[in-house]
Amino acid sequence: MSGVFTPAPGRAPLRGVVASQIRMELTLTARRGEAVVLALAVPLLVMLGAGLTEVTNVPGDDRLAFVVPGVLALTVMSTAFTGQAITTGYERSYGVLKRLGASPLTRPGLLFAKTAAVLGLIIAQLVVLAAVGVAVGWRPHLGALLPALGVTVLATAAYSGLALLMASLLRPEATTGAATLIYVLMLAAGGIMFAAPDLGTFGWLLLPLAAHAEALRATLSYGGSVPGAIWLSLGAWAVVMVTAAARKFRWE
Repeated sequence: MSGVFTPAPGRAPLRGVVASQIRMELTLTARRGEAVVLALAVPLLVMLGAGLTEVTNVPGDDRLAFVVPGVLALTVMSTAFTGQAITTGYERSYGVLKRLGASPLTRPGLLFAKTAAVLGLIIAQLVVLAAVGVAVGWRPHLGALLPALGVTVLATAAYSGLALLMASLLRPEATTGAATLIYVLMLAAGGIMFAAPDLGTFGWLLLPLAAHAEALRATLSYGGSVPGAIWLSLGAWAVVMVTAAARKFRWE
């Protein structure tokens, strides 16, 4: 039995380290319950206000078919980008990220853990919003759920990458202001609760929120396929933002 109690020092497997960080990110998010409620309440108010009343002008006769997918896309941006950027910016300012940098967690591991945790939260939020949408009259095509999930994963990666990049390069106060401004501009130009000018493929490349919303309408509301230009737009945003975040991310 010799050697049974012999220490075996060594680095923990990266998979286990990242899994622990994902659990920690979800735990910290649960403790910020008011932020989660706010991130869900704003899109919910937009959906009910624009979807059930005629306060805005939307194309077509089915308001909910236009508004609900747009609000689902807005929720993804709110959580993956705005909330993620602000939270990470202050974590770096308070020295939280510096402490994580001294742990076995690698920089790509942290980025993956944050994105995965955000994706889990987003799925829960989308389920709640979709259920409310169905309750008030929206009729989604569940057969088109897979491509809708695909573009949502790409959008989440793109927004999370941009959020982590901004949080690394800017001061927390500047990150908060810039993230809020981008959120408002995307909401105004993305065609979420009212008809926006049709910029075609150029608009989808420029405005990922508009591309994501249109993809969800095409699939969930009308049972169609995602246009190739939208796959290209969201894929490009995801690759560029995640790569930039991985290269520029700083622990302090």
